[in-house]
Amino acid sequence: MGDDYAQTILDHYQLSNPYPIEWPPEKDTSDVSDEEVANTKRGGARGGVRRSKSRYSALEHATSDRRSLVPGAQKTGAGLDNLVQRDEPDPLGSTDSVVRTLKYSGVPVQDDVALRNRFLLSSTTFSPSLFLSSVHNKATTQQLLDGLENLSREIDQKSASLKVLVESNFERFVRAKATIDNVYTEMRYRGYPPPAPRTRPHSRHASRNSFRTSGGNQAAMAVMAPDNKKKNALTKESEYGVLGIKKPLLDVSAKAEEVWGPALGGREKEESLKTMSTTFVRYKEIYEANGIITECIKRKDYETLVEEYGRVRRFANDAKVLAENMAGAAPTDSQLHQILLAARVWHDVEEQMAEFKRDLWRRLIGMQVVSAKRENPAPTSTDQYMEPIAILLELGVSDNPIWVWLLSRYDYLKNKITSTSERSRVEIEILRRRLANGEQPTNHVVASHLRSLARHTADDKPTSIDSAEILELWEKMITYLSSLLSPQGILGEILDFWQTVQSFLDGTAQRTLPKGLNGESQVHHRLSSEGTAELQKGTIELIDMIRESVFSFFADPPIDDISSLFSPIPPTPITPKSAGSLSAITPTAIRDPRFNFDPNDVPPPSPKRGEAWEKFAFWPPWSNSLSGVHYLAKLLILLGNGASDIASVSLIGQGDGVALERLRGVIGSARERCVTAICAAWNKDAENIKVLEDWRRSTERRNLTRMPANFGAFESAVLAGMQKILYISEATVGSTQVILPPPAKLLQMVRSQFVTTLYKALSGMVENAERSITKTEDDWIAEADGLASPVATVVATSIGAGTVDASDRNVRMLLTLSNLQALRTDVVPNLTTQFENAFAVKLTEESKTIRDVLGQIDARLFQSYTRPAVDTLRNIIKCGILAADWPPAVNEKPKEVRAYVYEALLSLVLVHTQVSTTASSLTPQVLSFLLEAASRELLDSFKQRQRYPLSALMQATLDVEFVAQTLSQYTTDRASEMQSQIYQELDKGTDNDARQRLQNELPEMRAVLKRLREGSRSEFACFKKPRRAERPSQPPPPNL
Repeated sequence: MGDDYAQTILDHYQLSNPYPIEWPPEKDTSDVSDEEVANTKRGGARGGVRRSKSRYSALEHATSDRRSLVPGAQKTGAGLDNLVQRDEPDPLGSTDSVVRTLKYSGVPVQDDVALRNRFLLSSTTFSPSLFLSSVHNKATTQQLLDGLENLSREIDQKSASLKVLVESNFERFVRAKATIDNVYTEMRYRGYPPPAPRTRPHSRHASRNSFRTSGGNQAAMAVMAPDNKKKNALTKESEYGVLGIKKPLLDVSAKAEEVWGPALGGREKEESLKTMSTTFVRYKEIYEANGIITECIKRKDYETLVEEYGRVRRFANDAKVLAENMAGAAPTDSQLHQILLAARVWHDVEEQMAEFKRDLWRRLIGMQVVSAKRENPAPTSTDQYMEPIAILLELGVSDNPIWVWLLSRYDYLKNKITSTSERSRVEIEILRRRLANGEQPTNHVVASHLRSLARHTADDKPTSIDSAEILELWEKMITYLSSLLSPQGILGEILDFWQTVQSFLDGTAQRTLPKGLNGESQVHHRLSSEGTAELQKGTIELIDMIRESVFSFFADPPIDDISSLFSPIPPTPITPKSAGSLSAITPTAIRDPRFNFDPNDVPPPSPKRGEAWEKFAFWPPWSNSLSGVHYLAKLLILLGNGASDIASVSLIGQGDGVALERLRGVIGSARERCVTAICAAWNKDAENIKVLEDWRRSTERRNLTRMPANFGAFESAVLAGMQKILYISEATVGSTQVILPPPAKLLQMVRSQFVTTLYKALSGMVENAERSITKTEDDWIAEADGLASPVATVVATSIGAGTVDASDRNVRMLLTLSNLQALRTDVVPNLTTQFENAFAVKLTEESKTIRDVLGQIDARLFQSYTRPAVDTLRNIIKCGILAADWPPAVNEKPKEVRAYVYEALLSLVLVHTQVSTTASSLTPQVLSFLLEAASRELLDSFKQRQRYPLSALMQATLDVEFVAQTLSQYTTDRASEMQSQIYQELDKGTDNDARQRLQNELPEMRAVLKRLREGSRSEFACFKKPRRAERPSQPPPPNL
């Protein structure tokens, strides 16, 4: 901006600074126009209504007032015009602006009006000496002379112009003066002679009253009755000549006011709108704050909300301070408007924020979902409750939001523990009663469940180890304890609650929280010592509630009266599902039962049948030991992990030790109750273990049934589960603080039950083998004990299972003997080793006892099976040897063995066939035993004959040697010994001559024996030793 242009703007608006920072004081004393005076008077007549004016009205007067005859003329302090200009050219002609020249010289004439007037020729305070010394301080003598000449020339020109003006208009002045005097005389005296001249000259000032402002005197004017002749006279009585036209003028004024009033009031409205516009521009952010806060609440833009609220609050505080500092003084328009605006806006904002704070309090109290920091940490997100706490602290509240949320969280967790426990106890007891009032599972159903382990493809899917109703109850118990003790359950929420409390106690959580306006919320950042003690006490109380609920679940007997829990029905709490829950794969999940119980149809209490499970509320009625060890192991793992988590809390782990002892007591009691319940069920299952025998061959070992594998799998599963229960080995690391080793009493209980189970299982197997099975209408049916029947065998055969004729006692005994052999050599040693490894004990005495029992049972069954065959051999051999036709004639050489030999061997062929096709592994044992029995009968029978001549000696040698060579594959030391005794007995019954002659007949006898062996090769081919097996050494018969 150019200097000349800037100076022009300053002169135009009468400003000294182009960028003023405050209102010029001289503008407050500036004059007003006649119109403003009239408006002021009219306003006073109407009750003192103030007309708002624009803040720039004083500047506008400078540009709109055209009454000054001299351009740039100033006004006096009274607001009257004078001839002094704000700037003027140098009278000596050196420059066109004296003020600018002085400004360049450093004279402050812009700010000092009195000093500036001393340099202006039009001012009465003009100082020539000061003017010359300041403006022309550097002028030469010649320049001053030229200036003097220029000044004289301008004076002459102005004098000539004024002289010409007066001369050319003198006659006009005279005529105008005479006309004015005549009109004045006519109006004043109305034809009457004028009165004597007065000492004071006549005032010719006109009234400044506006017609519009005279409306208030209409009534007073109307009652006057002046002289009609003088109504136009310029007297006081005739209102100085306007009385005659007063009434018409008033009517016109009223009509004009009615018609043009709104239009004429536009300026006032304009002034008011300008004032409002100016105010709105100045406090635009305050005016918009209420709407912005509303939008922020809708958009949940809490950062902007807090910023706007802080701005309004600071504005209200500033207005409050302003009002207090006024000390009774009248406020200016600006101050008054600021105070009123602050009161109005603060009232609206405070109402809106009060409702918003109430909503924040409700949200904070109801915000009980906390991120699972312990299992799934989310470092990129903060807990949701911190946001409303931060907002409340930023806005400023009287109550501590941290304390309020912690208390609400405590109440929520306390109610959740109570509701979860009560509801779950109702559901568990209802399901337990329904099972107890149902029918006892049949042996067939029990066998199906006990065999289910062989059908499992994954250990975590035990869908058939028990009935669907029992598994449903087990799953309900798992869900109950998971909701209490899992990291995603109530215990996890309690531990998170304590971590949150600790973070607030040590101040780490408050680091990101705001301190509020002027730090007023900083007092809420610290919890009091009483509050700290209450929070610690509340945390311990919550943990004790969890512990008591778990202890009651395991230790209390079944509830007889559930009316106190059942009515009203506790609401089902919303608890997080356990990550390890089996609900997704169990029948419970498939059926998804809704526990909408009818209070009028409560199942009756469990009937008393003397069952062991009637003493345990946590044991489903009729449940077997397989499902028991599986689910109780899971329950105790949950308990162990939960106790370990509880012990990690500093209030518990670093306390006086009482809380830890209570935790250990809960685990010890729960473990003892679980072991007791499982041993009872294990004993019951051992009594029914015989139902595992279905007389179907094993797919891996065809000479066995599936009984050994099923029994081994059952016992192994129970031992594995019992080990998990006793040691709770799958609990988290660090749980040794609360999980102690099992006491010796429990180990001895399991040890005794294991041995007892083996005894009962072996007894059941013997019972299966010896029990007779009847046949009715061509279909074999099982007796009432549930043993497998040929009907099932036929069905099984049709689906490809390797079945046998279970109606044959010999077949059952052979398979049982084979099974016992497998138990003695494989299954029982493996189970014993598993028990010793699992429980770190040695079963030395028990192992010996078990082996002895197995041997006794095996011998008893073996004798029971072979007794008929031995009796048959005895009868055949005895009758054959002692027959009268057995010895040949005296001089006859025997060419054949006697018929009893073939008959005895054929009976052995039948036995061999039965054994080899039923349990081939028993064939050597059975045939060897029968060979020994046959040798013993031969010896006894030959002892009954006293004399053996040569022919009888040769016949006996052929018979014994044929049997020995035919059954050479099954020869034992005992059989060889008895054959030697037979030859010795024969030798006793002969003489030396016969002995000598027998030696001569040996070659021929060898030929006969060879011929007989070749002739009977096909009949006795079953006794031939397989080629892949090595032929055992056989002692040769004596003298052969």
